[in-house]
Amino acid sequence: MFDLHCHIIPGVDDGSPDLETSLAMAQMSASEGVRVIACTPHILPGVYDNTGPDIRHRVQTLQSQLDAAAIDCRLVVGCDAHIAPDLVGKLRSGLVLGIHDSRYVLVEPPHHFLPPNVDRLFFDLLAAGYVPVLTHPERMSWADHNDDLLYRLIQAGAWMQVTAGSILGGFGQRAKRRAEQMLSQGWVHIVASDAHNTEHRPPTMGQAFRALCDLVGFDEAENLVKVRPGAILENRAPDSAPALPYREPNAYDLKAETFFARAVRHFRG
Repeated sequence: MFDLHCHIIPGVDDGSPDLETSLAMAQMSASEGVRVIACTPHILPGVYDNTGPDIRHRVQTLQSQLDAAAIDCRLVVGCDAHIAPDLVGKLRSGLVLGIHDSRYVLVEPPHHFLPPNVDRLFFDLLAAGYVPVLTHPERMSWADHNDDLLYRLIQAGAWMQVTAGSILGGFGQRAKRRAEQMLSQGWVHIVASDAHNTEHRPPTMGQAFRALCDLVGFDEAENLVKVRPGAILENRAPDSAPALPYREPNAYDLKAETFFARAVRHFRG
């Protein structure tokens, strides 16, 4: 398996606090069958001021520590990029990194409010040749009433990444139900751990794979944790990866969701 969202670099964000934790996370991942981990620290200006060159150096250093500890896991670069108006420019300059220097980049909007024109940012990335991967939409409260937006993004070419822990109930029943709903709709491209430590948010890719086999069947479970992530690591075009088992939403439901979302925004101000 390939885990393409993991906060395993020590001491750079709210993920692993120290080398001991990072090595334990890597060992846990390897024991569950993960062979490649993308190191994806937050890039959030003013909060987590990580940059591409620094991430590269830290990944090389951590890989040497894994090798010395005989942990059979390969690390690759990446980041968890919070949305910003200059994201395309930062990707081109190398300040923000695609996963394994590919066209695929993890993009994280705010969890509890939908920024204006967020679809424009995704479309700008697509127009520039990147494939934005929306991180954990099942955990974002605004996404519950914005299936119309998720639908447009998927149709435009954006990818969706659901968290392994959500499938297992680690983020509560709402996130679990939402993850299962998106999986049943065929709206999920990849599953990743988004692990931050070994206790409260551990890497659980093996457990999630077993749950996915029950939810979507063995073949699609493999697509979610191995085949499509493999396409990302090889920087292949999206249409070379297995197609989503996509179920088009009911038009009435989309209209209802859109009306509800607009009403909520109106009454909030």
